[in-house]
Amino acid sequence: MDIVSFKLLLRDLLTLERREDIKLTMMLQRLAFGSRRHVRDLLIRPLTQAPHGRVHGSSFAHRGELRHAKRIVVKLGSAVVTRGDECGLALGRLASIVEQVAMLQNQGREMMIVTSGAVAFGKQRLRHEILLSQSVRQALHSGHNQLKDMSLPVLEARACAAAGQSGLMALYEAMFTQYSTCTAQVLVTNLDFHDDQKRQNLNSTLQELLRMNIVPIINTNDAVVPPPEPNSDLQGVISIKDNDSLAARLAVEMKADLLIALSDVEGLYDSPPGTDDAKLIDIFYPGDQQSITYGTKSRVGIGGMEAKVKAALWALQGGTSVVIANGTHPKVTGHVITDIVEGKKVGTFFSEIKPAGPTVEQQTEVARSSGRTLASLHPDQRSEIICHLAELLTERKEAILAANKKDMDLAVNAGHLPPAMLTRLSLSPVKLNSLAIGLRQIAVAAQDSVGRVLRRTRVAHTLELEQITVPIGVLLVIFEARPDCLPQVSALAIASGNALLLKGGKEAANTNSVLHQLTQEALSMHGVREAVQLVNTREEVEDLCRLDNMIDLIIPRGSSQLVKDIQRAAKGIPVLGHSEGICHVYVDADASVDKVIKIVRDSKCDYPAACNAMETLLIHRDILRTPLFDQIIDMLRNERVKIHAGPRFSSYLTFSPLEANSLRTEYGDLECCIEVVDSMHDAVDHIHKYGSSHTDVIITENEETAEQFLQQLDSACVFWNASSRFADGYRFGLGAEVGISTARIHARGPVGLEGLLTTKWVLRGDGHTTADFSEHGTMKYLHENLPVGQPLAGQRDSN
Repeated sequence: MDIVSFKLLLRDLLTLERREDIKLTMMLQRLAFGSRRHVRDLLIRPLTQAPHGRVHGSSFAHRGELRHAKRIVVKLGSAVVTRGDECGLALGRLASIVEQVAMLQNQGREMMIVTSGAVAFGKQRLRHEILLSQSVRQALHSGHNQLKDMSLPVLEARACAAAGQSGLMALYEAMFTQYSTCTAQVLVTNLDFHDDQKRQNLNSTLQELLRMNIVPIINTNDAVVPPPEPNSDLQGVISIKDNDSLAARLAVEMKADLLIALSDVEGLYDSPPGTDDAKLIDIFYPGDQQSITYGTKSRVGIGGMEAKVKAALWALQGGTSVVIANGTHPKVTGHVITDIVEGKKVGTFFSEIKPAGPTVEQQTEVARSSGRTLASLHPDQRSEIICHLAELLTERKEAILAANKKDMDLAVNAGHLPPAMLTRLSLSPVKLNSLAIGLRQIAVAAQDSVGRVLRRTRVAHTLELEQITVPIGVLLVIFEARPDCLPQVSALAIASGNALLLKGGKEAANTNSVLHQLTQEALSMHGVREAVQLVNTREEVEDLCRLDNMIDLIIPRGSSQLVKDIQRAAKGIPVLGHSEGICHVYVDADASVDKVIKIVRDSKCDYPAACNAMETLLIHRDILRTPLFDQIIDMLRNERVKIHAGPRFSSYLTFSPLEANSLRTEYGDLECCIEVVDSMHDAVDHIHKYGSSHTDVIITENEETAEQFLQQLDSACVFWNASSRFADGYRFGLGAEVGISTARIHARGPVGLEGLLTTKWVLRGDGHTTADFSEHGTMKYLHENLPVGQPLAGQRDSN
């Protein structure tokens, strides 16, 4: 080999080595720049009370309690730390994990990391060294052709660990330094736990590090550790075979509140992940081991899921809560640890306490199964169920009102509900009678809902197509302190053949429980009791919104903030609703005085907390300084309505009311904004800019102006000379509504029975194939529209 070729080869090898160093340096620089703002935010964020932990000895019973975890062990599996080629570290993934650990540490928690990765890091370094060494020797002592056959020897794991441990620790130290967090390396072996003196020394060292706000980085000393011995767990003591058992042993030894084990799977499945029927287990109980079928171990490391479960159960028995989750998924890695600590439904949570009732997943499966039976009932049977529920509302009103009184007393004594929500929470005999009337209207509509033919087409001779209405599937309705919503929505779900999950506010827990019992009693008359389920578990709304493979539509009923939160959380499930009800009433120059006073009073004062109440009053410029304007102001003041002035309205007055902070405000109380416009077209432009496409009204005697307003305004409900309060399913004759939608597709405005239906296509043939309609086929498309009521060809022939 000539000297020039050797120099070129040596240059390439050094470049390869340099690239890895540059990659690491650039990653740390990006981390530094991206982290400074985060560190600054942590420093300026108001200090909150540090997590108080708990008395060690029993684990947390529910996910929601994990936010109280004070001492946390995070175990990083080999698949999390290493790259896909198993040679080198996943730097971006590690940086994200370090950021979360540092954030929790800065919140006052005590964080410990049990990490893999030394072998992979050392393997990368040794490969480069060996490759460089081989190339030099072969260049000096062999010919050019032998260079092509250069191969790497099998690298011994202990040597890789010895070479990689210092580099791995240097990487962690560099990363944590960006968050002003100090780290310390602790290497252990099995003997450090089996020897009492060494175990005490280890405990003392870790306690001192935690006391000094240092994050210990712990790993097995793989450079000297002997191979694991099978079945060596004795007398309730788990031996250190892998980092799963190390993390469990360490968590119990240090009396940790929580152990988070990150791997390359979402959590624990009831059968090997990837199989057809595999289901992720949300909560795993010690008595459920027999129901699990384990698969193969992860692509790297020496532990598998069986080892993880064994270690988790051992830690649970020692008083440490455990969550196994995915630390490699790019969409969740950036917040998986913080999500777990916040109590969100991530991975598999190990708990010693099994709840008395079913999980929400089980409730959903039962509801879907029963819902399919409900959809197959005859329309008369569904109507009977709804009528029976209406009867129960009046027959059992004493029990309902007694439960409601308990809720009202608790809410009043707590003192945290505003008057508007107390009004919604309260039930009365009049409300119950109105509910019963609305339910009977729904029962009539149920006669012609599911299975209704919308379109019928003769595609070809004896090939006929129908489009028919069908239920959507499983509905999740989330509502706040409004118990009257429960029977309304239940009746609509029954009429449309949908399964229903109900998640009510805790303020109405007693009332909701009684109303749900009555609903299931009515459903029982035709064997579909489980089609409507009330979720009483500790499930957070955000967790429910993640069940995208089980729930088909979410309908929020509550504040604009609730709707916004659900729309943000439900990324995989459609949400039907509106986030705001900024309704406008425009008083035109040609408006009738009497109609103006009546409509404005009713729109604002009838029920100020309703989403269809007026929030902004638009007044034509010509009405200013007229008797009509004075009457409007006097009426609002007499009704104790607080007035906020828009910018133009303020400019016309010497002493104007307080100027509105925003023209896009839903007050939800006896408050409103008044603004001045020059014309009907200006009113339309204002509404399009500041409204929420909910309900908007024009008051005028000019029919041409009114029709232009009705045609040009793009809102779900547009009224002429009528109160905005008419935007309601009951008042529209829908019987009831599940809410008002401002969406552009599916359903808009008050959503009643029709909005809970979708369609499917039914094709009836007689051995037809697409080949029959090809160029050389014997049949031709007809595509004839048939009357919806006309019987099909087969039905005609049979008569």
